[in-house]
Amino acid sequence: MINKLAWIVLTAGLAVAGWSAIQWYTGSAGVTKDADRAQSVSENWSDTDYQEVFSPVDRSDVESLTSSGAVSEDPPMISGTGEDLTEGGREDYPYEAGDEVGELIIPQLDRLYEVYWGTDDDTLDQGVGYHEGDFTTPPDGLGHTVLSGHRDTVFRELGELEEGDRLYMEFEDRVYEYQIRDIWITDADDRTVIVDKDRPTLTLTTCYPFNYFGAAPDRYIIQAELTDITQQDRDSDSDSEMNEGA
Repeated sequence: MINKLAWIVLTAGLAVAGWSAIQWYTGSAGVTKDADRAQSVSENWSDTDYQEVFSPVDRSDVESLTSSGAVSEDPPMISGTGEDLTEGGREDYPYEAGDEVGELIIPQLDRLYEVYWGTDDDTLDQGVGYHEGDFTTPPDGLGHTVLSGHRDTVFRELGELEEGDRLYMEFEDRVYEYQIRDIWITDADDRTVIVDKDRPTLTLTTCYPFNYFGAAPDRYIIQAELTDITQQDRDSDSDSEMNEGA
C-alpha cells in the first residue's frame, strides 16, 4: 500500500515538473539573446545621460515628422492627453489575443523579446504581453504602453536594468525609444501602476522577487519615457541581408 502511494506521489510530481518545464521552454522561446542585433537598434543605446522627452507640437504634424525619419536630432512630442489622445490616435487595432505585434529590444541585456497582444495566461506563456485596457495604448497612441512578462522566463534579467538605460519597441514599422526614469517594487494588488499618463510612457511589469518559489507577492516595475521615434527602413535591411548572402 505504501509503495503504491509513493508511486502515485512520484508520478504526480513528475507530471507537474514536466508541465512546468514545457511552460518554461515555451515562454523562454519568446526572447532571443543576440548582442549584435540588440545593439544595432541605435548607435546611442549605451548613452545613459538624461534625454529630454519630445517637445510639444501639433498632432497633425506627427505623421510627416515620423515618416520622414527626421526626428532623431530634434524629436517632437504629441501634445494632448485623455480624450484628445483617443481622438487623435487609432481606436481599433486588427489584433487578437496571442497575435505577435512587435518586438521589445533591450540592448543593455543583449536581448530581443517578441511582443504579443494581450496579457491572458496563454499569451504570457508565449512571451511578453501588451496590456490592453482603458488607460493604455500601443506605442503609436503616444500614451501609456504597458508590457508584462513572467519573471522566470522572458523577464528573468529585468533586475539588471538601471535608471538611464534605454528601451526600444518596434511596432508597425517604427521604432520607439524610451529611457528608464524610475524603478520600484510594489504590492501585487497595487492598482496605481496601470493608469493614464500625461506623456508617452512605457512600463514593464513582472512578478517579484525573481527567485521566489510559488506565487510571488510583489511586482517589479520599470517606467520609461519616450525620447525618440524613427522609421524602420525595411528596404535597407533587406538589401543588407541580400548583400551578406551574395
